[in-house]
Amino acid sequence: MKKHCLREDGLEVEAAALGHAFRQAYRTQSHSFPNYGLSQGLTSRQWWLDVVLHTFQLAGVRDAQAVAPIAERLYEDFCKPCSWQLLEGAKATLRQCRERGVRLAVVSNFDRRLEDILRALGLREHFDFVLTSEAAGWPKPDPRIFREALRLARVDPAGAAHIGDSYHCDYKGAQAVGMHSFLVVGPEPLDPAVKGSVPQECLLPSLSHLLPALDRLEGSPLEL
Repeated sequence: MKKHCLREDGLEVEAAALGHAFRQAYRTQSHSFPNYGLSQGLTSRQWWLDVVLHTFQLAGVRDAQAVAPIAERLYEDFCKPCSWQLLEGAKATLRQCRERGVRLAVVSNFDRRLEDILRALGLREHFDFVLTSEAAGWPKPDPRIFREALRLARVDPAGAAHIGDSYHCDYKGAQAVGMHSFLVVGPEPLDPAVKGSVPQECLLPSLSHLLPALDRLEGSPLEL
């Protein structure tokens, strides 16, 4: 079996080892410094740079000086549209929602780069506003970020629906404040515990299933 490696600035690391190290570093950083460590004096940029440095350390690269420029480049690269892949049917679904008079917004556990990323991908024009956890000060599933989104949208929870791919942060978080909630599921088998607690009509195999799901809801228009 051929091993895939990352080669950058004279460093060579197995891709599998780097992927495993990143997941571990991300979990540790999120636990120690939730929501980008904003309440602990960090910036989101420094938070991400520290994640990359820790990732390479866990993968066996101890030279922080060599990793620092790589971390900076990765941070900048993730502002570029080529670093992101749109879900199938995303643009068409957003356009159809707007044509139906559904107002749209983004509520995301992400940092200040999101506005530029959405603009570069040609998606920003579909949304009335973008609310990140960095701007709000609270990450999903904290009810305060959902309530802030509802305040910005000037809509009651019963008149809004949230669509996301995290059962805990998206589906349960929005449901807890009284919003309609839909869970986007991928091709991988769904956790039986999750599948058993989400009504079939709230499971979306893809974004193209959203409009039929909204049609089944009583009352309109909705905010997303």
